[in-house]
Amino acid sequence: MSTSATDTMIEVRLTAIRFAARDTNLYEFRRTDGQTLPSTEPGAHIDIHLPNKINRQYSLVGSGQDPRSYVVGIKRDPASRGGSSYIHEQLRVGTVLKISPPRNNFPLNERAPMSILFAGGIGITPIYCMTQRLGSIGKPWQLYYSSRSRTDAAFLEELSYFETDTVTFNFDEENGGKYLDIAKILSEAPRDAHIYCCGPLPMLRAFEAAAQAANFPAHQVHVEYFTATAEAATEGGYVIELARSKREFLVPPGKRILEVLRDGGFDVTYSCEEGVCGACETTVISGTPDHRDSILTESERVASKTMMICCSGCKSARLVLDL
Repeated sequence: MSTSATDTMIEVRLTAIRFAARDTNLYEFRRTDGQTLPSTEPGAHIDIHLPNKINRQYSLVGSGQDPRSYVVGIKRDPASRGGSSYIHEQLRVGTVLKISPPRNNFPLNERAPMSILFAGGIGITPIYCMTQRLGSIGKPWQLYYSSRSRTDAAFLEELSYFETDTVTFNFDEENGGKYLDIAKILSEAPRDAHIYCCGPLPMLRAFEAAAQAANFPAHQVHVEYFTATAEAATEGGYVIELARSKREFLVPPGKRILEVLRDGGFDVTYSCEEGVCGACETTVISGTPDHRDSILTESERVASKTMMICCSGCKSARLVLDL
């Protein structure tokens, strides 16, 4: 059997709520047993398991070894499906809940000669963490931060101390709604720079298109998605074989692999169910996955050594997983 998500959960208490920007707060969590939390690196996120039975993923504002607390930035989404609205309306200092250990699908390459960072809206959270780390190790970086207005920009005061050639702000309401010219920036960027982007979907797609047009090598391009970028594979009609457990499951049309395994009583780790968090990443022994996640790179998809079973499917008649 796989390790259950509940076996790795950490009980924490909400110890502080601080204002960061309009509709955005910083939430600080500490362990209820007083111990330090698992070490983190820039770009890492945690799952927050809310009392309303909803799980959501949020990037950590800081990183380091054996931290006493985790801080996440959460913007209230007007189209919230019960995550950010519940947190803003219901969570109070003193609330006890559970979180996952940190995972990192958006790591910072600290050896890069230059890091160019793009953030849109609440996407500043992991990017801000990266600026702190790069500054602490003396590595050069540039940040381009887009937001609807100054009122909506988190960490505005902290970032305003930097020179304009280090931090560039783009506020929609101050420039007639004109978007940041990512294509121009990347066309003029050093070819050995590592480039990062976190923000709304249109910004991420513009960033990826600009990176491709500027011929940046894939290993130097880093993107983090908040939401699914493809529909989950529900075509079905194939067999899932669990090599270690010696069990087989038929995946019928309309069902996902994760659903079939759960319905069959198999305990598997998962969280977002959209292919954006990485909790359900599973080793593939044989077969041809139909990748629908937002995490794996193109080369990783071609290699198909792993897959996200919450959203991806299978193109072959049989898929053998290391479960």
